[in-house]
Amino acid sequence: MFTEAKVNPTRIAISLEYDGSRYRGWQAQKHDAQVVQTEVEKALSKIADETVSVTCAGRTDSGVHASSQICHFDTVASRDPYNWVMGVNTQLPKDISVSWVHQVNPEFHARFGALSRQYVYLIRVSSSRSALMHKSVTFTHKHLDPQLMAEAGRYLIGTHDFDAYRSAQCQAKTSVRTLSRLSLHQHDGLIAVHVEANGFLQNMVRNIIGVLSAVGAGEAPASWAKQVLESKDRTEGGVTAPPHGLYFLGPTYDERFGLPETVRIPQIAKDILRTDPLECVA
Repeated sequence: MFTEAKVNPTRIAISLEYDGSRYRGWQAQKHDAQVVQTEVEKALSKIADETVSVTCAGRTDSGVHASSQICHFDTVASRDPYNWVMGVNTQLPKDISVSWVHQVNPEFHARFGALSRQYVYLIRVSSSRSALMHKSVTFTHKHLDPQLMAEAGRYLIGTHDFDAYRSAQCQAKTSVRTLSRLSLHQHDGLIAVHVEANGFLQNMVRNIIGVLSAVGAGEAPASWAKQVLESKDRTEGGVTAPPHGLYFLGPTYDERFGLPETVRIPQIAKDILRTDPLECVA
């Protein structure tokens, strides 16, 4: 009797770029199709000719962008990287695209294997808003002092309980995170806050920006960032900054996986991140 041999699935890693403006975040919710994950899985499933489920490195919130969201999925489909990229991109909406595809060892995990994750938040200081950039940066008419913002940021560097800097709806089991980088850059009317940590809580970056912005505007002393941190109370913090100024730059992984570049700077942020940073050193 002939028995058809089973084909073992292959694990594939992909890098995605997306404009989060019209999406309710990354993760698929029940009865909610307007999320990035749904669009990606639908496109991959069509090209693979089988149902594909993806796991991502970091779940971005509603309206947040990504320049290098790393995901993995398992499939028995056999496609070369070029055909994966070209095929899937023909099935994706224009505000989502695949940058690269790479076959990985089965032990690779996009979420749990990430050593760190990086974000950048862009603020445009101007007396008038821009019609062309309203979905890509956050605008403020207030004068912001980056030096004061950097001074406040130094209280957040290191391992802390960031309970006061996460959303009340955050379901993470622990709010302890290690923030290894918080630097500010200023160029041509733009302020960029570049952060890196071993993981981020829901709305953590946007709540940090809310506090730093209040300090930069002279509405609170730099030490307020520390007071909020030590309170472990979200109501002690400032407003949550808007989502459209936030970009997920990507995660980092052990070199043994041989992945292509996993942290990518979006074009809009390249010039400002080349400037000398105001480092927040603990």
